[in-house]
Amino acid sequence: MTEPPREGPTGTIRPVSPVVLVLLALGGLVLGWLLRPVSVELRGVAPVVTWPQPTLLAFVAVALGRFAWDTRRTLKRRPDLLEPHRAVNRLAFGRAASYVGSVAGGGYAGYALAWLGSRGPLAGDRVLWSGLAALAAVAVVACGVLLERACRVRLDDSSS
Repeated sequence: MTEPPREGPTGTIRPVSPVVLVLLALGGLVLGWLLRPVSVELRGVAPVVTWPQPTLLAFVAVALGRFAWDTRRTLKRRPDLLEPHRAVNRLAFGRAASYVGSVAGGGYAGYALAWLGSRGPLAGDRVLWSGLAALAAVAVVACGVLLERACRVRLDDSSS
């Protein structure tokens, strides 16, 4: 016996969980902290973090923030202008950005922590640029969550 076809959306998508974001950030923190000793052991030198990493993350955060603002404005003024599949695409993009931003932010924070107190060459630069990259990644997470929230629509109660 086959199931009859469904006639429209039957479920909802829950907002991204802060617990998941924190767990991803903690995983990134551990990986970032381990990067220094592992890379020194394997390659003899630790990676250098410079200005392009936080700059790119900040650019992504600004783009996501603008996208979230435009989406929210469109849905408030004329919701019919945003097709449902495009809204779902934006929601998925915002969620993915918040997940990746959490891991990246934790990773850069862990890498910065691994260099605290070190007197090695470029240790101060690594702490500074990794810390700035971690802050920019937090902005990516925030803007990704804002984009996801901007795609939230009310269910039409009259159709029930």
